Amino acid sequence: MSLPLFHCPGSFSFLDDDPDYLQMLALMLPGHWNVRLHTRVDECLGLLQQESAVWEDDAWTQQQIIDRWRQGATPLLPQVLAYWAGPARARYALTHACIVDYSMPQMNGLDALAALSDWPGLRVLLTGQADEQVAVDAFNRALIDQFLPKQDPDVGARLLGVLRHMPSNANTRASQIWRGTLSPVQNAHLRVPSTARALQQLLDQHGFVEHVVLGDPFGILARTADGAVGWLQLEPVSGLEELEQLAESAGLGSSALADIRHGRQLVDLELGQALALGAPPRLQPAFPVGQDGALLGALFMLGTAHSLPADSSYSAWLARQPERQVRR
Repeated sequence: MSLPLFHCPGSFSFLDDDPDYLQMLALMLPGHWNVRLHTRVDECLGLLQQESAVWEDDAWTQQQIIDRWRQGATPLLPQVLAYWAGPARARYALTHACIVDYSMPQMNGLDALAALSDWPGLRVLLTGQADEQVAVDAFNRALIDQFLPKQDPDVGARLLGVLRHMPSNANTRASQIWRGTLSPVQNAHLRVPSTARALQQLLDQHGFVEHVVLGDPFGILARTADGAVGWLQLEPVSGLEELEQLAESAGLGSSALADIRHGRQLVDLELGQALALGAPPRLQPAFPVGQDGALLGALFMLGTAHSLPADSSYSAWLARQPERQVRR
């Protein structure tokens, strides 16, 4: 398992000529997902084809954040907060996966997905028994990312697993963009499987639905569905001595310095510098991340001074979307 360096909620599009099957999906899929249910091929494809330019714009916006940081103009943290608060919230509307039935009268599902040549989302084909070999061939030729037998009694659970855990090309590209902020040592820490699993569990445990992994400072800036922002600070054990020296320069007392030196607590000095908090440094309990004992973490929630507009959260955006229904 690898941790995505960039993740945000998105939308899912389903295309099937059987409205009853789509209605079943509407009831089965999690309520906190934005789901579009199409019976018309032209409508579904038209909407997805329009998204390609928006995906490109969003990737360019992310790259500009990193370019400004490299030029020394602006730290990464405030730029990501501004990105979350601004027009880029339209990213929630972008379709992360398109799930298409193979057997349709207007156009078979494989041809429908082939028409989305520039669209970077996940392509999933639903098949009948007679279509399975076609799907296998398409998968081997990288025309689709996954296929599922439509009549499989476990198709619902399998579909949820694919949509939750399989990254789209767009998310993979975003992770590549943000990997440019990491040092080789930081990147190596994140590639340890137990570390990646532990970080994902921490994000899920605290209800974070979107995040960006940063290298300067090292950590994960994350946001809940309701818009609360947290900073999961990551500190290699090998860097505790340097962190202690920074804390001593900031005037922390001997007890706090001892806690930092022994990995019992971490201090948010770099967070404060990046956001110009102007407040006394905060200490939070440290905990091991992963099983190799090489990385520590501590969670710092951002205060009201850096809270984002309430209407920019995923929950607020989702509440503004049309009621889930089959488009005929």
